[in-house]
Amino acid sequence: MAGIGFELRKILSRDSYTATLRAYLYAGLISSGPWVLSIISVMLIGILSLGVVVPELLIRQFLVSVTYLMAFSLILTGGLQLFFTRFISDRLFEQKPEMILPNLIGVLTLVTLVSGISGVALMGWLFNEPLLYRILMVANFVTLCNLWLVIIFLSGMKAYNRILLVMLVGYALMVACALVLRPYKVNGLMMALLVGHSSLLFMYLYDILREYPANKMVAFDFCTRRLVFPSLLFTGFAYNAGVWVDKFIFWYNPVTSDQVIGPLRTSLLYDLPIFLAYLSVIPGMAVFLVRIETDFAETYEKLYDAIRGGETLKHIFFLKDQMVLAIRQGIFEIFKVQGITVVLLFLWAPALLDWLGISRHYLPLFYVDLIGVSIQVLFMALLNVFFYLDKRDLVAQLTGLFLLLNALLTWLSHMLGPSWFGYGFCVSLFVVVMVGLHMLTKTLENLEYETFMLGR
Repeated sequence: MAGIGFELRKILSRDSYTATLRAYLYAGLISSGPWVLSIISVMLIGILSLGVVVPELLIRQFLVSVTYLMAFSLILTGGLQLFFTRFISDRLFEQKPEMILPNLIGVLTLVTLVSGISGVALMGWLFNEPLLYRILMVANFVTLCNLWLVIIFLSGMKAYNRILLVMLVGYALMVACALVLRPYKVNGLMMALLVGHSSLLFMYLYDILREYPANKMVAFDFCTRRLVFPSLLFTGFAYNAGVWVDKFIFWYNPVTSDQVIGPLRTSLLYDLPIFLAYLSVIPGMAVFLVRIETDFAETYEKLYDAIRGGETLKHIFFLKDQMVLAIRQGIFEIFKVQGITVVLLFLWAPALLDWLGISRHYLPLFYVDLIGVSIQVLFMALLNVFFYLDKRDLVAQLTGLFLLLNALLTWLSHMLGPSWFGYGFCVSLFVVVMVGLHMLTKTLENLEYETFMLGR
């Protein structure tokens, strides 16, 4: 999300209720628009296929295939997204734009090889489905792995409106192709998915090729040790794996899941509540962007500009207090808005499930997941602050702890029985947020010492 604060500050500078509302709407679209568009498009494909793609098990096979493609592509590239984004940011700071495009092509080449080889190996080893389905799975996997890197790259270019516009076009094309190809059953829907994501990838690459000049086509400078931060590889992997590990435990416990296609399993018991719960984070994500990327980011820049400019210690201490206040207010506002959202959904949940035609037996798990995903928004805010303060080791420790706790506590909840389902995810996030707040307090207390004495 680096750079979005500039756009939000421009909107908020008008100092009116309309400008504030516009800023929150814009932040909500930027933070949640892409994944909401993708979810709506895939679900719309499933709905439009009803009565055409029969039996309905085939539609379920498509939806489960897409879920696994998303999960594995995010886990595989999560570390590289952070790692490469930092590399690009440093090169821009050094005013070396000629290094950007060749290294992007280099990292995409590497990702294509790794995802392609691993995809072919898994499809050949674990699946006995028709060859065309396996080819389409590998092609979609490679495309998604490349797409995540290109989108994160465009975010660094601050091309947020372009990202949303192209996504709207790409996913509309995906749905249109699904309408044409749905008579070809699962393979037709998988082909539509490939067409949609491939169009997104190539439209984004076109924008990047126009933006950056290059003296050569491919480079692998991002592999040079002195130019990169390997801890970011672990951080990105641990965060994405931590987000998905509880789902995998539910999927591969025979008691809580069903086999759908090949080795791919799904858990209706767990998947529906967590899916609905994640839709509740949109207000919290909007507040997170507005407060952390405007108030905090602005005070952070002023503080370090003052340090580099040789301002008086009294003025530096004043700016530090302003930054700490911005952090506290931002976290409190996220807590307040997301808390109100949770309370409202607690009250409306029975009627919401009835309207969606979902059994009220899902209510207890839905309540737990609602709290869990709301805490996750706070966790993301904390990680963002730590990244601003360049505390890469602390972020790696927190994400590693999240992955470990979510795996262990979710497994323990399975041992304890259905009444405890969902608590592994929720409690693991609560623990890492509490630890993160403690770490943040200590970091802010020692900020002057580390800045002046350790040169950070």
